[in-house]
Amino acid sequence: MTATLPLLETVVVGGVALLFLVKSAETTVDRVLRLAQHYDVPDALVGMTVVAIGTSLPEIGSHVIASVGILSGTLDYTIASATTLGGNMGSSTTQQTLLAGLFLVGFGGFELTRQFLRSVYVPMVLAFVLTLGVAWDGTVTRLDGLVLLLGYVVYAGYSLHTRPRGVALPAAASEDVSRDALVAVLGLVGVLVGAFLILGEVQSVVERFGLSGSMVGVVTLGVASALPELSTVVDAIRRRAPNLALGTLFGSNVVNPLIGIGLGGTISTYAVPESVVLWDLPFKIAVGVGLLAYLRLVSNGRLTRREGGYMVILYFVYVSGRYLFFAG
Repeated sequence: MTATLPLLETVVVGGVALLFLVKSAETTVDRVLRLAQHYDVPDALVGMTVVAIGTSLPEIGSHVIASVGILSGTLDYTIASATTLGGNMGSSTTQQTLLAGLFLVGFGGFELTRQFLRSVYVPMVLAFVLTLGVAWDGTVTRLDGLVLLLGYVVYAGYSLHTRPRGVALPAAASEDVSRDALVAVLGLVGVLVGAFLILGEVQSVVERFGLSGSMVGVVTLGVASALPELSTVVDAIRRRAPNLALGTLFGSNVVNPLIGIGLGGTISTYAVPESVVLWDLPFKIAVGVGLLAYLRLVSNGRLTRREGGYMVILYFVYVSGRYLFFAG
């Protein structure tokens, strides 16, 4: 009984912190979008900054807090590295397979244009390849982190010239600039506080039960951090806006590794678990390249509910394989 109560307390605190983290991120994005509309910021620029980075705030916030904790000595270097990297991989794989698959199942048939593949999908696969390249030796150094951040700058510049213009932003213009700015700042603070609480609880569980910090990160941070994208998918199905859904899902898969891991690695460096370089990234690259080949050679760019179902299955293959081979 004495061991059960601390575990229950840890689970409750961690669960509340996860919800707080996600809600804070959603609030921040909503208010910043309102401010962008108020000041008439170009849609393309907002899409590449607020929308793309905003939906990845849980992952980015977790990396920043973990790296600061590593530098200050309040978080264990190996556990914090494994947890945040596992969360990053889990979140991006959830988006790439499960959420994309659920969208296709709910929406139905959809054709990915060549422009979409060039501006969003191919950069996503290249981001995975770059991340695997810098992490292959088992560490993410500060130089590696800067390389990833530079990769995002290059992608952003390229995307601004290739993405479609005039995409409607999912928010009304701000009617009270001061209030919305204050709420946005408080929301950002909430993201960091939520990440701090989660990482502390995860480290406690990992140390107490001898679990894999990376696997715990996949099933906690990884799933929770994908919730903002899930809300976007549901809204896109309702509005019949496939480009918004898939653009957010695949675009976040560029932001997660390049900015999340890049920023965290630049601050503190990371110890990379074997699971990331031997399973997570190779799996993501194989799925990405395989689907691209299927689109170009078999389906002529069209995806249906059947392919959506296969993508959902691939997510469970990913989680099962990771648990079987890298749970310890």
